[in-house]
Amino acid sequence: MTHPSLDVLAIGDAIVDVIATAEDSFLTEEGLPKGSMRLIDAAEAKRLYGRMSQARETSGGSAANTMAGIAAMGGRAGFIGQVAKDQLGEIFAHDIRALGVEYRTPPIATDEPTGRCLILVTPDGQRTMNTFAGASHQLSAKALDAEQIRSAAILYLEAYLWVPDGPRAAMLEAIRIARSAGGKVAVTLSDIACIAKRRDSLLKLIADGSVDLLFANEMEIMALSDESDPDSALAAFADRVPLLVVTCSERGAIALERGRRVAVPAEWVDKVVDTTGAGDLFAAGFLFGQAQGRSLEDSLRLGSLAAAEIISHFGARPEADLRKLVA
Repeated sequence: MTHPSLDVLAIGDAIVDVIATAEDSFLTEEGLPKGSMRLIDAAEAKRLYGRMSQARETSGGSAANTMAGIAAMGGRAGFIGQVAKDQLGEIFAHDIRALGVEYRTPPIATDEPTGRCLILVTPDGQRTMNTFAGASHQLSAKALDAEQIRSAAILYLEAYLWVPDGPRAAMLEAIRIARSAGGKVAVTLSDIACIAKRRDSLLKLIADGSVDLLFANEMEIMALSDESDPDSALAAFADRVPLLVVTCSERGAIALERGRRVAVPAEWVDKVVDTTGAGDLFAAGFLFGQAQGRSLEDSLRLGSLAAAEIISHFGARPEADLRKLVA
């Protein structure tokens, strides 16, 4: 491909994150398992929002968080995601562009409002997410900017958006455009719930050779491989994708590339404040490292550094200077 103008272009849910603190007792009252992620409808989103304490509202969504992290490191990042013509849609577009992320997707007129994720953070730093997808699940292939896709070295896709039919068709078209232009395709499994609903189609995508880089945590790769332990799951996928990256929580992360295994420990954090966005920022660091031509070990370390920074404070946006961490 010609020299890319973007290091990474992501396709994912365009969600406004609404983050607030909550006591464990509040989760019990609401019947919410700590650390879980559930999909909710518009009525439940309105009800739960009314019960939350004072909150912070920012552009969010898994892949959008990753692109914000890459931009904060000095990388060239872009994002494709659908919002509605409403106030939250304007907030999302303004916020992500202000972070230095190229965002071209036009808003649509729809009965579905812009998506939002209500995130409850308990004193131990665990986040419990309640997501209303809204307009983000109305993304279609006609919203794609083929020129933007061809301009990216890496196309990054989140599995949260792989479940609904319309967005999945858009992602498949984006893969076709990217690969025809010589770009690489990276996929993050996002959540076990996504795997349960679309396991066969995800496995087919991998078997077809459409995935150059696969991100997962241990539970996700076990679910996709249908293996009962992490080592067996890693072995099952070692030869299925050119590059597999698996995060192992406080034990660090592992990369497998054509039989070669590289592992790095997790970065030390004095106190875990909020785990929101930890996996997203890990992916940002690793993708940035790869786009810069760094080694697997360096890329894993950048991912670990970025993840450690994000869990040391409230919210899914970096507060430290990530360019200094990269240096």
